[in-house]
Amino acid sequence: MPASPDESAREAVHAAYRAHLQAMTDGDTDALDDLLDEGFTLTHITGYQQPKAEWLSQMRAARFIYHGVIEKNVTVDVEGDTARLVGRIVTEATVYGTHADWPLQFTMDYARDGETWTALRSVATTW
Repeated sequence: MPASPDESAREAVHAAYRAHLQAMTDGDTDALDDLLDEGFTLTHITGYQQPKAEWLSQMRAARFIYHGVIEKNVTVDVEGDTARLVGRIVTEATVYGTHADWPLQFTMDYARDGETWTALRSVATTW
């Protein structure tokens, strides 16, 4: 039996999120650039809201190096052409020279354009 439209949308958002995580661990800033809206912001655990271009620039300068991600759980709520994903991960990363395993929860907002789900913003907290 085919998936319902809502289930298909949830699966597509989850796939976009996994592509985001994979691009982070690959250090693939070009892929991230394509996955993220031009106005995308990442709010770090410090509360700093970082614009997309600045974050990608800092990744290219090796200030953010993501070594690996373990996905713990994900929920996705879809309403029309918007979605909110909440995902818990453990990220092994080096951030400004500090290497650690970071237990992070991302709350990410997505918008659909045709068949493509694009991340609009992400807010990271610890759990």
